[in-house]
Amino acid sequence: MLASPFSSAPKPQSGFTLIEIIVGIVVLAIALVVITGVLGPLYKKSADPWHQVRAAELGHSLLNEIMARSFDQNSDRAGGEFRCGDNGYPVCTACNALGAESETRAGYNDVDDFNGLQLNGSDIVGSTGNLALNNLYTGYQANVIVSCAGADLGQVAEQAKRVTVTITTPSGEALAFSAYRSNW
Repeated sequence: MLASPFSSAPKPQSGFTLIEIIVGIVVLAIALVVITGVLGPLYKKSADPWHQVRAAELGHSLLNEIMARSFDQNSDRAGGEFRCGDNGYPVCTACNALGAESETRAGYNDVDDFNGLQLNGSDIVGSTGNLALNNLYTGYQANVIVSCAGADLGQVAEQAKRVTVTITTPSGEALAFSAYRSNW
């Protein structure tokens, strides 16, 4: 005879005991601690490529601004008709005298005026001084060093300058960008 679906025989109950649930929670907690411990340091490093791109933008921008200036204070600024130190023209600035001639950044007119320039925070502005970029470069620092480098290129020391722009990211990584400028 078939059993009736309405039979009153008790069915065995299934489920988890309190101890099994507690053990499951403990195992899950340990697994989460291990996973977050491994992924935590990776999270910090995930911003580094973004900072490197920003640093490259800022470094190249500063280098472009500097390289657009004339070679020396004693060089022709109107198309390069003469070079400093050539045939009776004033000599080039001595290597130990590189730096600004008491003007502000907006008035820098030759490459070595930028020697010793340090920018950070609100100092980071566009080349004309009217475009504030500090919101884009919060925590960044820029340092510029201009040095005589003629010997590097087989010339007299004062006939070439090496411009090095070092950008420090908020995470402390320093990226250097360099270019040579010759007296041509």
